[in-house]
Amino acid sequence: MTIEPVTELGSGGALRLPRARVVPMSAPPALYTAAVERYLTGAGIAKSSARIYRISLTTWGWMLTGEPAPIGPARRGAKPPVFPVAAIDDPALPEVLAELAAARADEMDADTVNRKLSIARKAIGWWQRQGWIDCDPTIGIERRPAPPDRTKALAENQIVALWRLDVALREKTQWKMLYESAARANEVLRLNVEDLYPQDKRGKITAKGGAIEWIHWQFGTAQLLPRLIARRTRGPLFLTDRKAPAGTPTLDVCPETGRARLSYRRAEEIFEENTRLLANPLASPDGIEDLDGWTLHRLRHSALTHDAEDGTSTPILLARSRHASVRSLERYVSGPDPPTVFAGCWPAAVGVAAGWKACTAR
Repeated sequence: MTIEPVTELGSGGALRLPRARVVPMSAPPALYTAAVERYLTGAGIAKSSARIYRISLTTWGWMLTGEPAPIGPARRGAKPPVFPVAAIDDPALPEVLAELAAARADEMDADTVNRKLSIARKAIGWWQRQGWIDCDPTIGIERRPAPPDRTKALAENQIVALWRLDVALREKTQWKMLYESAARANEVLRLNVEDLYPQDKRGKITAKGGAIEWIHWQFGTAQLLPRLIARRTRGPLFLTDRKAPAGTPTLDVCPETGRARLSYRRAEEIFEENTRLLANPLASPDGIEDLDGWTLHRLRHSALTHDAEDGTSTPILLARSRHASVRSLERYVSGPDPPTVFAGCWPAAVGVAAGWKACTAR
């Protein structure tokens, strides 16, 4: 690695920091598409994420050549441009890229824009470290401020549409349980068959901090669970479709089927992919690759919000959410000022909730 001399920047005497010139660690690929593949395999990108990264970097590929990326039906069958990876160092590119990125960003929400920019910068940074390119053409593109999301709860009609999706029994059961129990996704995914008490519609979970607590579900989950469990008597409740790979912890392998516990990451991916059209009802099915679906956490948030809207009492909301503070319930209440809604409820709420938990723990 060599260092360029320090040079002046403008008439004001400001100095430019010395820039390191990286000696390539390996022969650079000739084409951008090859550089993308080398990044996905060499940077340790998980296989489950590689598809999303590849789609995003392909979109950037059009813009790196100064062309707007096709959207919607026009994207189907469109062949990405072929260009040398060295073209990324074109000094005129940052200005052109900033204009194209700004125009495309107007079609997406701030979170999506920032996520795609992050993917591009991760890849570019990796290529720079390999010594294949010197410049970052995204330098003039700013992240968009994401306003606080105060609409995390799904509408009732969106929940109904979710139940109508044609998905596997595992997903139907998992999503129903998350909504009906208002439990956290990682808690539900850690459930074992032996933790369930189907006759009581409840299950024993390990909550935050390692505490053992109970979640309760309703008729929808109760109907689906026997079909999901089949004749199993132990092991993880939610399983992968394939046999567990060697080295998987014993606690995460079903002793009867040999399949592994479904991971939070994979469960989140499946939910997000299946809800893209629900989250973007005006989008074309041919152009949903660049869109975001819902997150599993929104099922818990929706359940508690709907409970609050239906007039569920503060003590029951506190017990159902398993929050330690009444103030934590404010996020589920709209309309009146939340502190006013819960004013004076704390002592009574704690007493009733504690009694309710003690009762259900018997």
